[in-house]
Amino acid sequence: MWQRFMTWLGQGDDHPASHRERLVSALGGFTGMLLVLGVSSHLLDLHGAALVVASMGASAVLLFAVPHGSLAQPWPLLGGHLLSAAVGVTCAQWVADPLLAAPLAVGLAIAVMYYLRCLHPPGGATALVAVVGGPAIHDLGYGFLLQPVLLNAVVLLLAAMLVNYAFAWRRYPLALLPARPTPEVVCPVGEKCVIAHSDLVYALSELDSYIDVSEEDLLQIYALAMRHAVTPEAPRLSLAAARAA
Repeated sequence: MWQRFMTWLGQGDDHPASHRERLVSALGGFTGMLLVLGVSSHLLDLHGAALVVASMGASAVLLFAVPHGSLAQPWPLLGGHLLSAAVGVTCAQWVADPLLAAPLAVGLAIAVMYYLRCLHPPGGATALVAVVGGPAIHDLGYGFLLQPVLLNAVVLLLAAMLVNYAFAWRRYPLALLPARPTPEVVCPVGEKCVIAHSDLVYALSELDSYIDVSEEDLLQIYALAMRHAVTPEAPRLSLAAARAA
């Protein structure tokens, strides 16, 4: 019963990582947030800085724990925060009741990020901060977009590039990761092992939900799985290691 309950909650280790990966992620998060907090504390009072840094803290989890995820790339980071901040400031100025302005800001921010292809979950927090952040943030008006939002996002972006660059398999953004061919698939006799690009597009469209994985990653995962199915004695190879090998 307990296992079923925890499965329902989503508890599990579906994406295992080595202790090295976890420590690097933690170190990167510490470095990035140390820089962001230093910037924010010079621009806002303690309360305002804490609110803004909270949304950047969520971004740090993406940039340092899943640096190759589509939600963590530069355009989602920058566009997501900036557009959400603009939506939040607009709602704060045009909707007098914060109990209505706050959820409206988050909802509109999600829609804007979706349509402009920069979905970044912490952007919702940035939109919310623009509404409930208090006088220190309200007084900034649309200047909130530049200082501290854009400045903090750029600081976090640079920190992620520098920290992850030290590790060949963690290069950030994803465009800096050396392109590697898809591992050769050895198929069992009589089985089809080729998935066309059109098949992937169809499968993703049928799910009708945002999946934070690229088509290239899906092909890599499929190829590695098939290789293991044919030769299960082969050593375990992570997707990141396969790219960097």
